[in-house]
Amino acid sequence: MTVESTAAARKPRRASKRTSAAKKPQSAEPQLVQLLTPEGERVEHPDYGIDLSADELRGLYRDMVLTRRFDAEATALQRQGELGLWASLLGQEAAQIGSGRALHDDDYVFPTYREHGVAWCRGVDPTNLLGMFRGVNHGGWDPTTNNFHLYTIVIGSQTLHATGYAMGVAKDGADSAVIAYFGDGASSQGDVAESFTFSAVYNAPVVFFCQNNQWAISEPTERQTRVPLYQRAQGFGFPGVRVDGNDVLACLAVTRSALERARRGEGPTLVEAFTYRMGAHTTSDDPTKYRADEERASWEAKDPILRLRTYLEKSGHADEAFFTELEAESESLGKRVREAVRAMPDPEPMALFEHAYADGHSLVDEERAQFAAYQASFADSAEEGK
Repeated sequence: MTVESTAAARKPRRASKRTSAAKKPQSAEPQLVQLLTPEGERVEHPDYGIDLSADELRGLYRDMVLTRRFDAEATALQRQGELGLWASLLGQEAAQIGSGRALHDDDYVFPTYREHGVAWCRGVDPTNLLGMFRGVNHGGWDPTTNNFHLYTIVIGSQTLHATGYAMGVAKDGADSAVIAYFGDGASSQGDVAESFTFSAVYNAPVVFFCQNNQWAISEPTERQTRVPLYQRAQGFGFPGVRVDGNDVLACLAVTRSALERARRGEGPTLVEAFTYRMGAHTTSDDPTKYRADEERASWEAKDPILRLRTYLEKSGHADEAFFTELEAESESLGKRVREAVRAMPDPEPMALFEHAYADGHSLVDEERAQFAAYQASFADSAEEGK
């Protein structure tokens, strides 16, 4: 062994230092707001109380069941070739229904592409959500009708839209709030950080609702952050709270409180709904490649629908007739969704160029003419073949 190689062998390895630095700091488990345990037991929280009637509890359960059925039907339709892609919300029903039912009619929602449960709460027909995934339109609903913006595919950009809208709401003096939905993966985007900065500085009436479903496609949360996501709000000067995202009651209570705070002019809040994506990121993803079956099984035991059903049965707030009727309603919804998707008309090819510019554009006119000639060439070929 040479002198140089001996010295190299004695030299500390930098890789080990990097490995050590990458370890998460030791800290206590973050506080989690919970009002309904995974076993279906009702518990109290000193800061987030909620008192719901039996009808309201059954309504939340119905929302979650029908949303899950719609989601399952859409997944099946994609597998059958009726949709190009689908982003499932399986496992996140409580986070979406709880927060969605906390909204007032005049509040405004900026979703990602997975907020099917929130859309349900806003009165958007489920079949309208499928047009974009079938490739026949860019959305299918008027955002101003339900105060529910079109789905946003670009990761994190909707938080900027929500912040700007909320700043406008504040300047108008309106008594309403704005909510922006995004995932743990989007929290790493610069757009989200910019949204936090502007909303804090301008005291915008906006709630940032992060559904931490543990996985940004194949990247786990621990590879994205060294602190719980809700604690990021502290650095921007506004409060953050972590809620059990599989507890519909807690999600409702926490979101309602954050929205009320926004309406009072006290600025933004970050809500981290700690939940789990039980399905694939989208139908083009295979989660078995990067996560263990045991992990999913542990979260299935915390199923948001199962825990509320257990509570309804234990408390006597719902009987077997209610669940039977809901099952029939669920089947009816699935049938309606299937029929509606298959009946969606294909758009006219030239519609591609409509609404690109409000007053037209010479380049778009040129492209339209070229595409029209291309389409006409098929008709010419057909005539020559006769």
